[in-house]
Amino acid sequence: MKQRHTASSVGIKRRENLQYYLMAAPFLLAFFVFTLLPILQSVALSFFDYDMVSMPDFAGLKNYVRMFVDDDVFGIVVKNTIIFAVAVGPAGFLLSFVLAWFINEFRPTVRAILSFLFYCPSLIGNAYFVWQVAFSNDSYGYVNSLLLSIGLISEPINWFKDAHYVMPILIMIQLWQSMGVSFLANISGLQNVNGELYEAGAIDGVRNRWQELWYITLPSMKNMLLFSAVMSIANSFSVSAVAVTLAGYPSVGHAVDTIVSHISDLGTVRFEMGYASALSVFLFLLMVAVRWLINRVLQQVGR
Repeated sequence: MKQRHTASSVGIKRRENLQYYLMAAPFLLAFFVFTLLPILQSVALSFFDYDMVSMPDFAGLKNYVRMFVDDDVFGIVVKNTIIFAVAVGPAGFLLSFVLAWFINEFRPTVRAILSFLFYCPSLIGNAYFVWQVAFSNDSYGYVNSLLLSIGLISEPINWFKDAHYVMPILIMIQLWQSMGVSFLANISGLQNVNGELYEAGAIDGVRNRWQELWYITLPSMKNMLLFSAVMSIANSFSVSAVAVTLAGYPSVGHAVDTIVSHISDLGTVRFEMGYASALSVFLFLLMVAVRWLINRVLQQVGR
């Protein structure tokens, strides 16, 4: 009787879980087709020479050797990508969290309006064309016009063709664009912190807002912080469109060329799909390593 009851319980549980499997099936199918399968294809193609016309020709580790030995641009684009990731990723994450923390103190109506305003850059997609007008290389550009009018410069500056200016400008633009998703994730996490924890913390000796932040708020939203940090830094690793649109490819002295823009050039212009796939695998492993590092750092929060 006990075995029959156990088998019946297992059968009922399987039938109950079936609806969840069916609900998850469309997402899992899309994830496999559009995410997992392309990753596996890239890994496979990275060991071949493939120009999208001829049949793939097995090349072994040739593409990876070329990456580290023969590609003069590879070191430059890796350096630029890391600069973007370090300057935009952590800074964007911290700025979005601080803004969310402050805005969370406002009344719901004001908080909703401010949240929408900070999310606007993500809604507008290609909003960086505004910066293209602002940093236009003639005297009609807003920045040049302002600097000329106050006498700081004597002639217009070609901002996106000057290696001294283009990287700081693009970091500023990318930082402005990266606020949206990370900001919403942080303010959502703050809204879901259990208010009773603050009361318990006050009884246990928490005396100020900084202690509340470190011992209650941050530990309570670790998962949301991890999501926000990963999204922010992952977006900074994938910088390409804004750099190519504003500075062109290749940019002056490869000053703002990134791994993604290099991959795009190799894959869609030169049709060197094997080598482009090898670069994609390298970028994927780099992002996995960064994700692991972020997770280790966040595990220390609240200890």
